[in-house]
Amino acid sequence: MRFTISLIAACAALAQAGVFSQQNYDDISISGGVAGNAQNEALAVFGALDLNDLANVDEDDLDFLNSVNQIANDAETDAFNPAIEAASGEEADALQRGKIKNKVLKLTATVLKLQAQAAQGKDVQDKLDKEQTKLNKNIQQDEDEAGNASTFLSFDATTD
Repeated sequence: MRFTISLIAACAALAQAGVFSQQNYDDISISGGVAGNAQNEALAVFGALDLNDLANVDEDDLDFLNSVNQIANDAETDAFNPAIEAASGEEADALQRGKIKNKVLKLTATVLKLQAQAAQGKDVQDKLDKEQTKLNKNIQQDEDEAGNASTFLSFDATTD
């Protein structure tokens, strides 16, 4: 009987453990390739998360989602913006499409974190509404450029 209770407790602890591990920005970036499918690409990055059970998202996973937001934001300001400013023509356009895909990744992480916090009883609805509006705008911009080249930029950062 004690073995069964211990086994159940151990399994419950494993079920609640975080599903994400530390990642390099370059490994989770979706900025390269072509525009038009950023929403699905971003969701694939977070595929280990059970979207049907956001109330039980582990604190470590909330921290991971927050850190994805932070490093993607840093990539936007420290890599994409200067590269776009220095480029012209199609090169600048492809970099802009990569930046938009990066923003979809960043905002998807934020929205998922806020949805989990809301499911856990936190009052984050106003912030969630604002971030969802931003995400929808960037998804639409990505879809408007569907099929056009999107530039990947390497960026040296790691999630928590």
